[in-house]
Amino acid sequence: MKSDNVKKGMQQAPHRSLFNALGMTKEELERPLVGIVSSYNEIVPGHMNLDKITEAVKMGVAMAGGTPVVFPAIAVCDGIAMGHIGMKYSLVTRDLIADSTEAMALAHQFDALVMIPNCDKNVPGLLMAAARVNVPTVFVSGGPMLAGHVKGQKRSLSSMFEAVGSYAAGTMTGEDVEEFENKVCPTCGSCSGMYTANSMNCLTEVLGMGLRGNGTIPAVYSERLKLAKHAGMAVMELYRKNIRPRDIMTKDAILNALTVDMALGCSTNSMLHLPAIAHEIGFDFDISFANEISAKTPNLCHLAPAGPTYMEDLNEAGGVYAVMNELDKLGLLHTDCMTATGKTVGENIKNAVNRNPEVIRPVENPYSKTGGLAVLSGNLAPDGSVVKRSAVVPEMLKHEGPARVFDCEEDAIAAIKGGKIVEGDVVVIRYEGPKGGPGMREMLNPTSAIAGMGLGSSVALITDGRFSGASRGASIGHVSPEAAVGGPIALVQEGDIISIDIDNLSLELKVSDEELAKRKAEWKPREPKVTTGYLARYAAMVTSGNRGAVLEVPKA
Repeated sequence: MKSDNVKKGMQQAPHRSLFNALGMTKEELERPLVGIVSSYNEIVPGHMNLDKITEAVKMGVAMAGGTPVVFPAIAVCDGIAMGHIGMKYSLVTRDLIADSTEAMALAHQFDALVMIPNCDKNVPGLLMAAARVNVPTVFVSGGPMLAGHVKGQKRSLSSMFEAVGSYAAGTMTGEDVEEFENKVCPTCGSCSGMYTANSMNCLTEVLGMGLRGNGTIPAVYSERLKLAKHAGMAVMELYRKNIRPRDIMTKDAILNALTVDMALGCSTNSMLHLPAIAHEIGFDFDISFANEISAKTPNLCHLAPAGPTYMEDLNEAGGVYAVMNELDKLGLLHTDCMTATGKTVGENIKNAVNRNPEVIRPVENPYSKTGGLAVLSGNLAPDGSVVKRSAVVPEMLKHEGPARVFDCEEDAIAAIKGGKIVEGDVVVIRYEGPKGGPGMREMLNPTSAIAGMGLGSSVALITDGRFSGASRGASIGHVSPEAAVGGPIALVQEGDIISIDIDNLSLELKVSDEELAKRKAEWKPREPKVTTGYLARYAAMVTSGNRGAVLEVPKA
């Protein structure tokens, strides 16, 4: 056992004295030590139930012959952090979570791990840590929130943000907004649409690191507690078979995840997190893979914000395995990949049934023949940009209009809510990338304001920042290179014509090469917005959005 390094032999007598201080028995120390990484806290609605999930996991581990030991991981609620300086601290926690978990796991020599995340950055951060530590590991999330019900319709957090825009436009009363406020988030759990948290929890099933239902069983269902107990049991089986994360999270498994991402219509943030996870296993993930996979992968689901269905509906329809089984009919998955069940992908999904063809379209009747995400490139984004194609209305798949340029999110929101953005405009928000932000803030407030103001089918938004999974419309993010390093988005001027052609994967600034060269020569880097603390260190080390915003030591 790896933990023998801290338990066995005369040299480890001091170590054992400290285990005695914890109240551990000799019997417990004779078993494998299983680290339980709990993201529980009392500020994130998706994490408030993780104490109960943790207790269930501990029981499962103990029942299967292990000694469970809990340690924490931090978590930020993107919704609460949205629209102010707090959003600079969202994406950056992914690396703090990965680093701190690596430190705890290796410092204490755990034999195996169970990861208990739920929200946006915890899932990829812990997947990154799992790849680094590479001891047998299983994931079990806290589960999605149930949808709210307002005026007879299912609703979720994205409709709450849009209600604020509708109020600004004068189409919704304050009383209506209050009703939304009190009803759209009715339970604990990760917010109920196919936002980033639920996207990544679903993809954890696809990667093979979570058990069936991990992405879709609602947080408030007792079935979630049973799943947690089974996760504790499963990690002990992986330990006995010595099946490790790098045996499971292979290149083929990551390509499976990207394929299912296209079918589900996941958040654009998956195009930050999958490259970062791939980086940890030594796989150089180019975001242009997305277009190659999208071209042959049908979009089968339109969950909120793209459509009227929610995570609870996907769960009842058969969940992620049912989606995978549909895709396997076209031979789109690598079915020989190993998983945390101890079985292959093919063995896991062979008996999955699609119980609702309205929620999970059969491959013969997809929403579209191409996938939910697209990578656009052109002279405005030479290294690429990302759009959630499945959440774009048909009339905005091709759009050309004048640039309305803002150097921060707050200025753009003020202009939108002040009625200064009109039909046909292309809102450009820059200096919000990984370095420029720093931290690559999500732009749910401006996208929701555009939708709420009734401009969702006539106004586009382009940024070197990123979007919440709750965003919809012609919202193009991750524009690379970013403005802070002199990317072309830094050279856009008010009134320049921008051409968007999503079907042809193009994002062009209608300005001559000569004029762009002149502007580039005159451009000067800006002083960093933050010069102290973690954000300053992050800005110095982070790479661009097209590389997953991973951290690298700066070259001398």
